[in-house]
Amino acid sequence: MIQIGDTTLDLSDPLMLAALIAGGVVVLLVILLAVLVVRTGRAGATNADLARQVSGIGQAVQMLGQGQDQLSGGLRTVSDAQANAQSQMIHTMETRLSEVQRQMQDRLHENALKSARALSDLQERMNETLTGSSVKTTKSLTELQERLATIDKAQANIEKLSGDVLSLQDILSNKQTRGAFGEIQLNDIVSKALPSDSYSFQQTLSNGRRADCLIHLPNPPGPIVIDSKFPLEAYEALRRAETQAQAVEAGRQMKTAVRAHIKAISERYIIEGETADGAILFLPSEAVYAELHANFADVVREGFNARVWIVSPTTCMATLNTMRAILKDARMREQAGAIRKELHLLSSDVTRLGDRVENLDRHFHQASKDISEIKISAEKAGRRAQRLDNFDFEELAPDDEVSPVVRLPKT
Repeated sequence: MIQIGDTTLDLSDPLMLAALIAGGVVVLLVILLAVLVVRTGRAGATNADLARQVSGIGQAVQMLGQGQDQLSGGLRTVSDAQANAQSQMIHTMETRLSEVQRQMQDRLHENALKSARALSDLQERMNETLTGSSVKTTKSLTELQERLATIDKAQANIEKLSGDVLSLQDILSNKQTRGAFGEIQLNDIVSKALPSDSYSFQQTLSNGRRADCLIHLPNPPGPIVIDSKFPLEAYEALRRAETQAQAVEAGRQMKTAVRAHIKAISERYIIEGETADGAILFLPSEAVYAELHANFADVVREGFNARVWIVSPTTCMATLNTMRAILKDARMREQAGAIRKELHLLSSDVTRLGDRVENLDRHFHQASKDISEIKISAEKAGRRAQRLDNFDFEELAPDDEVSPVVRLPKT
């Protein structure tokens, strides 16, 4: 682009470019003419040549005008062709833009449909998820309510158990109820370990004393008494002791209580000729038993010397199992005569069974022999019947002693 005053020249326009070239050529010719005129004035001898040159220049200018006209026509043709090509290109571009726009609209419509379907599917899945979550939440709440109900029930059981524990403490705080508790525990252990006819509870002895449990063991050692004692007060005092003085005092009280129990059992339940030469002190508390053997070994030895053996629920079960073996052995000895008698009868039965088996074997042997002879007779009869079926008198040997008979035709 060239700006000359108010006129703007576009160098990209072919017509403008051709006009500028033509103008440049004209200016060049004018300059040449001027040069020639100047030279003409200086050298007259060259006028003829100058005239010829001017004539040639005129012809050249004429030819240049014709070429300019042709160039103008060509430029117009090129401009028209360019305009047509530009118009065709614009039309093609408009067509392609319309096609692209149509394709874009189709794709946008298809994408809109896909988005709508995806949104619908997403909404459906969300509804299903929300429904499932609602169902799971409802189920979880129901299970939570059931568990809360179970917890409430367990709480009620715990409260009831707390009341039972308080009742157990009330039972153990009273000597009579505590004695009954020990007797019940002893009853449960003995009834599980021994046969029902090998023991008795609250049986009165010849000295008028009533034993908590009397085990009917054979002589020796004879019936043995089990008494349930529970020195709980001294043990509780020992457990609650906070100072050394309190612990010493509680230990002294516990020794005194256990020694008193041992002495009472030795005097009341060991009777010469009636019971065994020993008795058992049953402590229904493993803690008291462990405390005695851990810290009061001298008291335990005094019990051994007095032939009173201290047992806990665990050691009592082991002792009763030993007594059960003794009872079993005694009863087997008592039944030895009956067993020998039964063995003799069993031997007689076995002998009798052998004789009967021998007779049966003999009968089977005779029957087998009879069956074998019957089979032999049946085979002979079969062979005779076969010979009679195929009988032919012509085949008889000459020396046969059979009377001649008329030959019958075969059927």
